[in-house]
Amino acid sequence: MPLLDHVRPPINEQIGWSSFHANWATRLADQITALLPEGFRAEESTHPSGSREVDVASYRDPGVDDPLRSTWQPIEAERTVPLTFPDAFEVRIFRVTGGRTLVAAIELISPGNKDRPSERKAFASKCASLLRSGVALMVVDVVTERSGNLHNDIVRELELGIEPMPATFPLYASAYRPVERDGSTMLDIWTKSLAIGDPLPTLPLRIAGDYFVPIDLDASYTEACRMRKIG
Repeated sequence: MPLLDHVRPPINEQIGWSSFHANWATRLADQITALLPEGFRAEESTHPSGSREVDVASYRDPGVDDPLRSTWQPIEAERTVPLTFPDAFEVRIFRVTGGRTLVAAIELISPGNKDRPSERKAFASKCASLLRSGVALMVVDVVTERSGNLHNDIVRELELGIEPMPATFPLYASAYRPVERDGSTMLDIWTKSLAIGDPLPTLPLRIAGDYFVPIDLDASYTEACRMRKIG
């Protein structure tokens, strides 16, 4: 199915970005589940930046004992400053044998991830942390309303010293495989340019060792559109 522009009319008048991409994450998790070997699980995880834990003081009934409030409380914090939490529309793949271990993740970039420098920095730092931990990663950017290339931000965060993705790649999908090879830590990278009106590509996602699964972005996207009756 051709890629649609989800942040402009008429599509954004039919369904909100967050709703559609949460559904897309679910379709990706379903697709990956069918491909995973025994002992691995795929789970969608969708957390817009506003969905963080609220300070209990803002909603506690003062006349009711709070079982989650410890009897010991710290002194007032020396400083309170704003903190950016990046949007998360993602699929996480875990190895569940011998303990639950994150092995791979797919990140669907949101408009919020590209909104301001602080959001872009937070997203790039999150992805770089995953890769440095040996977690394979895929990033899909179909956001047309904001500029900024988060793939380039990620490789800068990792200090890879490679050429940035060209400006002709405003939309893209990229896959990353951290691996130790010949005694050195390496990062394999696959990138595909995307365009409104074109089908989405298939990219590799490493699960463990040399075990890869093909992520057919077009199939999961088409199913998400079908389920939401858009297109």
